[in-house]
Amino acid sequence: MIKRIAVFEENGFSDFNFKNFLVNDSEFFKIINFNFKAGQMLPVHSHDIDGQVSIAVMEGQGEFLGKDNSIFPANTGDVLVSDIREPHGIRAKTDMRVLVTIAPPI
Repeated sequence: MIKRIAVFEENGFSDFNFKNFLVNDSEFFKIINFNFKAGQMLPVHSHDIDGQVSIAVMEGQGEFLGKDNSIFPANTGDVLVSDIREPHGIRAKTDMRVLVTIAPPI
């Protein structure tokens, strides 16, 4: 089965909080699109399960956030990959669109 999702058409932006859109949810992985206006963020958090998470920046600039207040640049085309138990988050400097993949899904 092939499925096409026009993420830019499906999910917009909100002035009040980041917006998310569930792109795919299967027994193998979950994909979520998050859109952030400049200044919005997904706070550092972790999940008490085994697996990995990837955060791919489709558009915009910001920062990947990690444990112990670590900060990594997050620009269009960048991908952060980590164990899902590892603390992770993101903060937008400009309007940003990111695609998060979680395997296995939570």
